Amino acid sequence: MPDTSRTAYAELHADAVAALRRWTATSPAAAANRDRTLALLAAGPVAMTRTHRPGHVTASALVLDPSGERVLLCLHGKFHKWVQLGGHCEPGDRTLVGAALREATEESGIAGLTVGPEPIDVDVHAVTCQGGSLHYDVRFAVFAPPGATERVSAESDALGWFPPDRLPTPLADGTRQLVAPALAALARRAAG
Repeated sequence: MPDTSRTAYAELHADAVAALRRWTATSPAAAANRDRTLALLAAGPVAMTRTHRPGHVTASALVLDPSGERVLLCLHGKFHKWVQLGGHCEPGDRTLVGAALREATEESGIAGLTVGPEPIDVDVHAVTCQGGSLHYDVRFAVFAPPGATERVSAESDALGWFPPDRLPTPLADGTRQLVAPALAALARRAAG
């Protein structure tokens, strides 16, 4: 990796390591995936870039309305399944939570989103990046302001609000598992 990329991702890499080390996982599977992600991060800042063929860290967000009665999903333009918002980390990202908020804002078109400070899940799954790789996806709860209006981005075929207990099909693997920890994050926020 060129030195400029290493420098660009150094702060984000340090944040990812710190965030995952302090995080109390929301499930045994999330704990195992956190540990796998920390092992990947031992490679250094290169693990934050999409060019790292063994895999790279991504950031995603399950967006909830203020009541928790709806979640916002996108119909992904490439694999045509409903999924939470999110994607690759960029050189300007300084924190994982900031990367998740950036992705949610870009993909939803909603101004004024806020994000929970801690991950709600970590998932590792195969993708087609670099001819076949893994996404080590760190996932956050993101909260829409009252009256939020979404706008479809170029990455999605559609956006839709759905009740947490009636998610659409076809649904991407791993999206359903975000609902309970996201609703718990919303409850902590309301109590906080």
